[in-house]
Amino acid sequence: MPFPQRLRSAVVLGCLALSVPAGAGPMDTACARDVLVASSMQRQAIDQLEQTGGDDAELCRIWRRHVETMRRVASVYGRCLSGAERSERLAQVMGSEKEFSGLIKGRCKGL
Repeated sequence: MPFPQRLRSAVVLGCLALSVPAGAGPMDTACARDVLVASSMQRQAIDQLEQTGGDDAELCRIWRRHVETMRRVASVYGRCLSGAERSERLAQVMGSEKEFSGLIKGRCKGL
């Protein structure tokens, strides 16, 4: 089953939100590293979403993995960002998590 365009857009928005904070300095080294790791995890999840075949069980596993990745990324943002940047990025990531969670609930019962 091809990856729906609307979902692709949500994933891309989430990925774009994964850049290192512009103001990261020496005191933010751990957070900058964590954001880079989260970005790598996000890219892998996107690659898996785009390469999945038509098998519903496989698709559901990949969606579940993607939701978990989004939750981990949200945790990094909650810890490492502040102000409007934190709010915007968390909204993007959590929006994608919510969308995929909805797909899982609707299409992955019993899988």
